[in-house]
Amino acid sequence: MQGFFTKKNYLGILLGAVLLAIGFFLLGRGPADNKLALNVAPFILILAFAVVLPISILMGKGKEDKK
Repeated sequence: MQGFFTKKNYLGILLGAVLLAIGFFLLGRGPADNKLALNVAPFILILAFAVVLPISILMGKGKEDKK
């Protein structure tokens, strides 16, 4: 029985998890007026939640993966 996810899917999910960890780490750093916590961290989190994870989950098997 073949699995639903391919190696590309797992790598995308891993990338999303790494981006989430980085985003939450930057969000929790230093004082509340930190540039990283206010500007960069929310961008990274939105990128991970709204782009990377959904694309990596929904990415279908290509022609070369169906063999």
